[in-house]
Amino acid sequence: MAKVILKNIKKIYPNTSDGKKKKKKEEVGHDEPKANLQITDKGVVAVQDFNLEIADKEFVVLVGPSGCGKSTTLRMIAGLEEITEGELYIGDTLMNDVAPKDRDIAMVFQNYALYPHMTVYENMAFALKLRKTPKAEIDKKVREAAAILDITDYLDRKPKALSGGQRQRVAIGRAIVREPRVLLMDEPLSNLDAKLRNQMRAEIIKLRQKINTTFVYVTHDQTEAMTLGDRIVIMKDGFIQQIGTPQEVFNHPGNLFVAGFIGTPQMDFFNDAELKLEGGKYSVVVQGNKFVLTDAQQEILKANNQAAGTVIAGIRPVHITLADKGIQANMDVYEMMGSEVHLHMNAGGTDVVAVIPTTEIDLSKVSMHSVIDFTFDPALLHLFDKETGKSLLVKA
Repeated sequence: MAKVILKNIKKIYPNTSDGKKKKKKEEVGHDEPKANLQITDKGVVAVQDFNLEIADKEFVVLVGPSGCGKSTTLRMIAGLEEITEGELYIGDTLMNDVAPKDRDIAMVFQNYALYPHMTVYENMAFALKLRKTPKAEIDKKVREAAAILDITDYLDRKPKALSGGQRQRVAIGRAIVREPRVLLMDEPLSNLDAKLRNQMRAEIIKLRQKINTTFVYVTHDQTEAMTLGDRIVIMKDGFIQQIGTPQEVFNHPGNLFVAGFIGTPQMDFFNDAELKLEGGKYSVVVQGNKFVLTDAQQEILKANNQAAGTVIAGIRPVHITLADKGIQANMDVYEMMGSEVHLHMNAGGTDVVAVIPTTEIDLSKVSMHSVIDFTFDPALLHLFDKETGKSLLVKA
């Protein structure tokens, strides 16, 4: 298979100076430039200074909000978008000027892109027929892929006779029969309902164990990113915000954006926490409650020569616990989620969500505007610079 290396990749969409061209683009449904992307004299910068090395057979997920540049990056790897600046290598070969058909990659699209007049078998065999692969080999590869994806019974059907999940399996099957060095997947599950998405996530995990290829997967759904990726690349406004394993980006977010983007419900933030340094020890005051930081946190702050002052403190809702005495909050509403309950509270003007196991709360005593005390383990606290948004608990 192959590793993929992206060096200083940049994508700029040139400004359209011709009004007629702009009008024509609007007529055929081209989107206007996203408001959150940088606009320069050269044009709209969709991807900026993108550097990533993907190991052979690694599963990497590009994740971020709409318009962040993740699909554009994927399309540059595929050769469907021209690279403005930088270098793309697949294996040891520079791919910038190599045609898509010669890159030995396969791509699975969001909208399946199946040929409606062909059967499932014909859809899966089509690329192999173009390569003039012997019929016996085509039949063997198609049936092997169909067995892996559990679609053998549908080989004689046409796409219109299949459900969304079945069509997506066919689209994946069509890609893997080619045995590509790199398999690219652009939000392949976004058209499916929640139940089917869960099933297909499990199918992709199984598939990954059965075929030896490098995966690059794009999604805006952080649950997909967390469950599928060996590493996650979190993007915003064309820039990489953080690269790491799912556990790394969850436990050690590098900045406020990553902290708020990864995790459901999102992290609770206290914007006016006070970082204090007294007697050589750091502590944080949140809503009038003092939390002495752990030795590991103290070590990082001291290594960074962190000054005392106002910081943003963050805590994940699952790390909040109820207490007899702690930070006081007024209950707004609660959501029963089965084994846990989501408490929506207001603490001194700050909205806070807490996820509490139902075994640890008496819901008969919880009502709108009732007062609840909560606390958390300071070891689970995250601290961010109020100006830059960068984490203060990452060694500089």
